[in-house]
This record gives sequence, C-alpha cells and structure tokens, in this order.
Amino acid sequence: MRLPLLSATTFAATLLTAATPAAPALPLLGPPTSSSARSEVVSPSVTARSITSAPASPRSVTARPITSGPATQGAPSPNSVATRVVASRAVPPGAVPLGAPGGSLYRTGRLRAASCPEPPLVSGGIPRPKEYLLAITKCLDKGWSAHFGRARLTYSRPKVLYVEEPMDRVCGVRWPGGAAAFYCTDRATLVFPLEGQWIDGRTDLYPLKVAAHEYGHHVQQQAGIRAAYEKLIRARRGDQAELGRRYELQADCLSGVFAGSVWRSLGGRSAQDWTALVDAVRASGDDPEGPRSHGSGASRVSWLKRGYAAVSPSACDTWSVPSSKIS
Repeated sequence: MRLPLLSATTFAATLLTAATPAAPALPLLGPPTSSSARSEVVSPSVTARSITSAPASPRSVTARPITSGPATQGAPSPNSVATRVVASRAVPPGAVPLGAPGGSLYRTGRLRAASCPEPPLVSGGIPRPKEYLLAITKCLDKGWSAHFGRARLTYSRPKVLYVEEPMDRVCGVRWPGGAAAFYCTDRATLVFPLEGQWIDGRTDLYPLKVAAHEYGHHVQQQAGIRAAYEKLIRARRGDQAELGRRYELQADCLSGVFAGSVWRSLGGRSAQDWTALVDAVRASGDDPEGPRSHGSGASRVSWLKRGYAAVSPSACDTWSVPSSKIS
C-alpha cells in the first residue's frame, strides 16, 4: 500500500505503510462494505496507510470465465493474463524521470517459480489466520530473498508481528485507526491483525494478495525505492497524491509477481478464484469521491495483472509511465 492514504498525501517521515484501501460495494462478492478511513490524517512525522474495510468475502461468487490460455487446474497462465509488458525508454509527460526509484530491481529478471501450498484459513471449523499468514510469509521470504541473492543485491527479511486485536501503539506510534495489514517502514516490520473483514472467514485469495502487497513495500524498501520515493515527496510536494499512487500501485504489481511465481503450487485454485481476486482488487480501488491514495479499481487490477503476467519486477516500473496509467 502506499504511504499516501495515510501516507503520501500527508507525508513527511513515514513510519507506517498500510495495506490495500477499503473497498466500496462489490456486486459480485457480497454486500456493501463500510466506508474507508483513507481520509484519516496522521501526524506529519508518521504516515499510516490503511484498509479500513476489505471487500466482502466471496461466499457466492458468480465467476466470469477467463479467456486467457489454460494452465494448471484452470488457473490463468502468468504469460497469458495480460498483454506482453514491454519496457519503454521514453519518459511520458507527468512521469517521474528514469533513474528515480527502482533501477536495479527492474534488471533482476523473473521471480523463479516456487512451491507454496496454500493452507486453509479455516480448518475443522476453527479459524487459523496465523497459520495461514505464517505459511504465506514464509513463501514470500523465500522467494524474494532468493531473488535478491541471485541478483547480488543486499536483502534482509522483514520482521512480522501478528496481532490478535488492535493495540494502543505499534511500531512506536499510535495504532492507525481502522487499519488492516500494514508495513512499518522504519522498523522493517509487517503487521498482520488476525481478525477483520480482510481475512475473517474468507475463501478467496484476497488475504494472500494483501500479505504480498504489504511484503511488496518491504521489497521497495530493500531495493532503495522507498528512499527515492521520500526524496521525491520532499521535492514535489504538489504531486504527493500521484507519487503515492505510483508507490502503492507498484506494490500491487509486486504482489502480482509473487502470485504468478507460486500460482501452480497453491493447490485447488482455479480460473474462478482468479476472477474473484480480480473483482476484490477492483473493489478495493479508491472511492471517486474520496482521497486518491492507492489508485482506481481499474488501475489496481491493471498493475496486479502486469506483475502476474511478467512474473518479473521489470513490469512494475510505475514511475516512468504517464499519469493516466496510475489514476
């Protein structure tokens, strides 16, 4: 998630970066959700992005067929989900000049296919969110640390804090109101509440996507993108909202890269599950009437698909595309 939300828009020295923003009503995935707290204001020295409410759990999904090529168990093939991603050398109007955030990460190649069997969120009628997140985080650690290692880039795994319920303070600051999962930048710590609409009783892949998105913020930090982003925020104060969307949409793309690398090993997932995830991500887009912090539903889906299709961070350069691509 990007710093905005509670990040970029009121940014200064962001400590927290929260997960995906709250979702508006989602026709295919259930009843409307509560309004998002994306307009929350945090102290200038602390930015916390939050997803106050996640899309409703898709208990009765009307799945639309996916037209991409076949893959294991009907899941979409990473190379057929989106059109081929071709890096552009030119810097379109409104884009951040090349060489700003991310350079070395885009040259690291594809994230290698890896085994990541997805455990059940509920087993024997008992919710097991911690076990689920432990397994997914282990896969994220393994995949990204090996990727950085092959590219001979320095990498340290993040700390992970699993929280039964919101605390008064986390990462040295007040708990961000209404937040679901988030990333504490200064402490390189992922914070995963073990309850809430983003994970309670869900049967879709949204919890995996949220975990991968927050982990994507750690990847950004390790690759030096976070530091470059903070410099841009200070230099271009009038563009904070747009820069924040570039930062958040890049994390969406990186979550797609991870999903593409492990899809065939998840077990039991099909094209319908991909469709449900895409619908949930689309529903988590910015409210047109609210703060523009994480990107529209269409933009979030587009960058998720780009990452999934390429299975490579090279597809995730949100900084050198025109403003229309990060709306």
